[in-house]
Amino acid sequence: MPEISFAATILPAVARFPKPDFTSGYQYPTIVHSVPWETFWSWVDIGLLVVMMSLVAWAVHRRRSRGVVVGVSIVSVLYFGFFRTGCVCSVGSIQNVVLALTDSGYRLPITVLLIFLLPLIFALFFGRVFCAGVCPMGALQELVNVRGWRLSRAVSWALGFIPWVYLAFAILYAATRSQFIICRFDPFVGIFRMGGDMGIIIFGVLLLILSVFVGRPFCRFLCPYGVLLGVVSRVARRKVEVTDSKCINCRLCHHACPVDAIRQPNEAKVAERRTTGARRVALYLLLLPLLTVGGGLLLQSQSDTLSMAHRDVWLYAQLTADEQPDVLTAEVEAFHEMGRSMDELEASVQEVKKSYRLWSALAGGLIGFVLGCKLIRLSLKRTRNTYEVEPSACVACGKCFNYCPLKSQL
Repeated sequence: MPEISFAATILPAVARFPKPDFTSGYQYPTIVHSVPWETFWSWVDIGLLVVMMSLVAWAVHRRRSRGVVVGVSIVSVLYFGFFRTGCVCSVGSIQNVVLALTDSGYRLPITVLLIFLLPLIFALFFGRVFCAGVCPMGALQELVNVRGWRLSRAVSWALGFIPWVYLAFAILYAATRSQFIICRFDPFVGIFRMGGDMGIIIFGVLLLILSVFVGRPFCRFLCPYGVLLGVVSRVARRKVEVTDSKCINCRLCHHACPVDAIRQPNEAKVAERRTTGARRVALYLLLLPLLTVGGGLLLQSQSDTLSMAHRDVWLYAQLTADEQPDVLTAEVEAFHEMGRSMDELEASVQEVKKSYRLWSALAGGLIGFVLGCKLIRLSLKRTRNTYEVEPSACVACGKCFNYCPLKSQL
């Protein structure tokens, strides 16, 4: 890795072993190391992240210009995607934050914390401007999308539950120091790095092909960070609006939206009795704690199976298996060569399984709680007289702007 040569970045090195004691009066020279380029580029990432999200916020809320969003998307794919190879990204930083909160021995770099927090802060004020074109995964899908095949609301609702499950398992495996599954199964990292696991690359290519016809399938039905941005965007100070003028219900923005984030008027539908809706909401409110506890207990019952993702648990299972394989795995050979005792390994396994019982219950409870909240939200009926943008689903791509006939009046 290249090094920065200017003196301001030179830091004193730390001695790892005792130095020999010379009696001749010899003076040791001061050893210095230079700060690696990666630190420099990490701060470049932060600066570009802020600038690009600011540009998108200005374009979406002040100019209502899709051209700026497309330009930012191209820069994001080239820089954050292919040049920086998609790492560290805000999506994967979820795991770093969870690990920092649960492991006192892990020090979270400030740059990673900022990469995690900044999109959420911008979403609190301007909506999902990070998703618009700053995220390289969303930008890549946006650039290849040419058709707008619309999925049914029922299918979209069901698929929209998957990111919450993905988030729960990402938290579980990060908190138990087992795996970073978001990074391991990132469908686009192989494309950005032009190499890697062939199965993941094929999955990413298939997602891109699907993105040509369906708007942002990864963002809508897989991304665990997107659901966090969606929650924050519900209370955003400024929400995305197609026009400042009064909507004339021409339906053009609704048909243009690639992620089905613009809701239709429903005043013409037959309204149900208020008592019927109230009973349904009350039923789901009663079910909410049951779903939460039930989800926690269900996933906790599978904690021993889930714990096999941890290297020590898997290694212990290999060593205590009734039938030993003819060829030892690299992990088993390393265990014998390092001189670890079985008692030490068994103690580690017990601690890991104890941790899994706790975190699998919390992850299952999160899944059950989200399911209950989605049912409650689905049962709430609100009259809409015009087409309205749903903040949690809108990715601020700006496609609807060019289709609105009232744009010239802005």
